[in-house]
Amino acid sequence: MKITRNTPGQLILSDTPWFIGIALALFILAFAGAGLGAASTGGENLWFGIFFALMGGGMGFAAFCLFVRRVQVILDRSEGSLVIRRQSVFGYSRVEHRLADLSRAEVESTTSRSEGRSRTLYRPVLILDGGMSAGRHPVAEAYTSGRGPHQLAEAVNAWLPAAGPSKVDSGGQSA
Repeated sequence: MKITRNTPGQLILSDTPWFIGIALALFILAFAGAGLGAASTGGENLWFGIFFALMGGGMGFAAFCLFVRRVQVILDRSEGSLVIRRQSVFGYSRVEHRLADLSRAEVESTTSRSEGRSRTLYRPVLILDGGMSAGRHPVAEAYTSGRGPHQLAEAVNAWLPAAGPSKVDSGGQSA
């Protein structure tokens, strides 16, 4: 996720997974093409080619549906709104909150253990203290390594003070 606009009136955070989307599209095309190529030779390769195209292309399509998801968070001071948009193969969702309900952004962390090693992963969350949707709202569904989630939380917290003096807190919470 990255910051696409940061002005005094508007902060936009956006995640468009271009790399994974293009990689999975190429995966689907490779398996479907190889399978159809094998099937076009006829004979005993016909069913193998069809199976290869459907299974390989189908797995690629399933992965595309699960992992390719566009997320956009818009904090708009002039409208007084916080909008979270998500779009995937399955559809589009738009959730709107009052900007006044947003108190701060934090970073959630979780520890992943694999092969005897532990690794800490992070994701940014928006903390709404008021309204019908009070609570913690993750910006991203998946946890990730690196400084990205911390930079997003810091950007939101730096942008918020103009709306109120007690809006800055970049402390982390563990999930």
